[in-house]
This record gives sequence, structure tokens and C-alpha cells, in this order.
Amino acid sequence: MGHCLAKHANDLDSSDHNIEFAGGNVQLITTEESWDQKIADAKRDGKIVVANFSATWCGPCRMIAPFYVELSEKHPSMMFLAVDVDELTGFSTSWDIKATPTFFFLKDGQQLDKLVGANKPELQKKLLAVLDSEVPVQETQSS
Repeated sequence: MGHCLAKHANDLDSSDHNIEFAGGNVQLITTEESWDQKIADAKRDGKIVVANFSATWCGPCRMIAPFYVELSEKHPSMMFLAVDVDELTGFSTSWDIKATPTFFFLKDGQQLDKLVGANKPELQKKLLAVLDSEVPVQETQSS
């Protein structure tokens, strides 16, 4: 249930770049343009977006990455994105990322919820809560 604080680019170890954060239905975002396109796609398709802002050198990010991939496979109705904060530094700063991993839950490009840290139970809980809030409520009629 940890998180990593921001790290300077010159502290990076290039051997860390082999960690796989995408897989399953997780799509790796490498440019702001690809982010904008995915958000537009999700909006068009009525999908909730779960965005994982992480770093290859962050131990908790590595720990939760397989679980995030697993969630993406269990919930194909949602769009799962992964953003490497070191690859898209300015973009990550615009989202006020102070620690990794940070997960955002978005609908129509707007934030519904946020989670900072590699807390598997809380990530699943927030994901299910966001999903539940999107389920249309069936009105019961009394005869």
C-alpha cells in the first residue's frame, strides 16, 4: 500500500524501463495526442476511463501493475490507460501528480474519483463504486 514520491529524471536507471505496465486491456499512453484520442473515444463510447500514472522505477507501481492488468481484463466495459510520469513529465504535472501510482477515474474527461498509492483493495473498491454509480437504476412501480 505504498507510493513513490516524484523522482528527478537524472536519478533514473535505464534498466528499469523493461517493466511492463501495459498488457491485457491496458493501453500505454506515450503522447498527449494519444491521451486526447483515447479520452475522445471513451466519451464517444460512453466508457469510464481508469488512468494509472506510474513510473518504471517505483516499486509499488511494479507491484500493482499485474493487478491493474487483471482488472482491465475483468472490466472490458471500461478503458484502462497507463501513463509513465517520466515519459510525459509536463502532462503528468498538469494532472498534479505528486506520488506514484496515482489512479484517476474519469467520465467524459471529468474526474469522478482518485486514488494515490498501490492499495489493491481500495483500487478495486473505487472501481466498483464508480461502475455502480453508472448502472441505470430500475424504477419499481407498484400496481
